[in-house]
Amino acid sequence: MEIEKTKAIIQAILFAAGREVKIEEFMSVLELGKEELISIIESLSSDLKSTSSGIEIIKLQDSYQLCSKKEYYEYIYPIIDKRNKPNLSNAALETLAIIAYNPKITRAEIENIRGVSSDGSIYKLLEYGLIEDAGKLDVPGKPTSYRTTNQFLKKFGYHSLEELPELPRYKLDENEQIVLEEFEAPTPAREEMEDFKEENENKSELGGQ
Repeated sequence: MEIEKTKAIIQAILFAAGREVKIEEFMSVLELGKEELISIIESLSSDLKSTSSGIEIIKLQDSYQLCSKKEYYEYIYPIIDKRNKPNLSNAALETLAIIAYNPKITRAEIENIRGVSSDGSIYKLLEYGLIEDAGKLDVPGKPTSYRTTNQFLKKFGYHSLEELPELPRYKLDENEQIVLEEFEAPTPAREEMEDFKEENENKSELGGQ
């Protein structure tokens, strides 16, 4: 099959699906190898970026999705997006940061880190689709664990959790207080997530919802 035709098929699939499409799904339909497909998708993505097109392809873990370019958000939102935007409290942002850096963490572990109850924050994050049930751990009581979703990645503009900022290193002093070892360390995720509370909706993709 010609590469240009393959690109057209991929674009049509992404448009019609209106969701994230896994690379394995493309492989099944197009009967192409993974590396070849990724190369073609990346080429298509570059084509869209280099033109005046209002859409783009974003990568989320092992999936791809067609969406509107974020620079056109202000024109699109008033027309089609009437959903309530997440209004996250500081407690919810703290909880979200902990889960992002600790996939498959339990409620008890979250509360041990924060020192307060996190039931309300977890419920709100689940409601907004920013976290999900990651299954029950094989330990006494079989507690439910949580992890962030692809919706979280889209909201914050990441392709995978590997792109999260590195947390500053720290140690405990004689009073069991945290002491940063690197004062020039990269900005913690907390500050980046605070931006989300204000204007980070501009990073939201509007295609395929």
